[in-house]
Amino acid sequence: MRRALLLFITFIIATFPATAQKAAPSLRSYFADAAAVREGGVKLIPIQTPKGIFKVWTKRFGNNPRIKVLLLHGGPGFTHEYFESLEGFLPAEGIEFIYYDQLGSAFSDQPKDPDLWTTERFVEEVEQVRAALGLNRDNFYLLGHSWGGILAVEYALKYGGNLKGLIISNMMMSIPDYNRYADEVLAKGMDPAVVKEVKELEAKGLYESPRYMELLIPHFYAKHLCRLPEWPDAFNRAAARVNRSIYVLMQGPSEFGASGRLEKWDRKADLPKLAMPTLVIGSAHDTMDPAHMKWVASQVQHGSYLLCPNGSHLAMWDDQRTYNLGLIRFLKETDAGRKTVRFAKP
Repeated sequence: MRRALLLFITFIIATFPATAQKAAPSLRSYFADAAAVREGGVKLIPIQTPKGIFKVWTKRFGNNPRIKVLLLHGGPGFTHEYFESLEGFLPAEGIEFIYYDQLGSAFSDQPKDPDLWTTERFVEEVEQVRAALGLNRDNFYLLGHSWGGILAVEYALKYGGNLKGLIISNMMMSIPDYNRYADEVLAKGMDPAVVKEVKELEAKGLYESPRYMELLIPHFYAKHLCRLPEWPDAFNRAAARVNRSIYVLMQGPSEFGASGRLEKWDRKADLPKLAMPTLVIGSAHDTMDPAHMKWVASQVQHGSYLLCPNGSHLAMWDDQRTYNLGLIRFLKETDAGRKTVRFAKP
């Protein structure tokens, strides 16, 4: 009787879906590298563009067959480096993530043709990266921060069938709304004399003036970009490598409002089309309106909202535990089949 019961249990386990049988990766499997030449997870991916073929840089950290998170950095024109905060949290949970410098950024090729810097072309680039890395709807999570959030949503609207989950981090879904928030809320929280001088410098086009950053860093960036008393080395390295020709063309010359090619970008009406589990991350002190971010989570079909109460735009640094532990919870619960993750109020 006992033998028959054991055989029955064995049969039942064998009939479970393959994904249900896969345990969390072991330390050995998490760091497995089957490449003929081991390069620490680095892969240069050729990208077809209307202007020719270029290579973009990626680096896989870990190996998890069910949870693979592709990171889309901000800017446009910044680098993957400021995501290094995740290394203190995700590996311990067996979660695989992939650094990726978009074309024009840091370790990737940096062509000069301005026709390449459009949202539509970047979307096709992400799709080519996905295919080259073998990511699919059984394991592919896309995390976009800041400009990367715009890119992630544009990708999800076109190629959502490839996604297991989406994370929109610190990015409003309307640049006009973002600019209004900067003017009507953030600017009003600053010294009026500082705002007046900043506007005067902008009107004269003096964005490269040392005085411009002398004003913005203590009065705006230190409050809304990163609130740590000393900015992380990873972010300083990313900022030092920024491709300003792309950044200014698409975003505008500073974080104090946006202009450039993205100035009229707005996808609020299209959010209900997003059917994949979606985590929206907002921060109380961000350049992005946290109330808008919470609203975004209510507009997608399966949305969750994570508020970082002590965070700013770089909440993965200045509200590190809330950001990373919330991200981990979303990834694990989505992997377990739950489409909406409920977060306790801070």
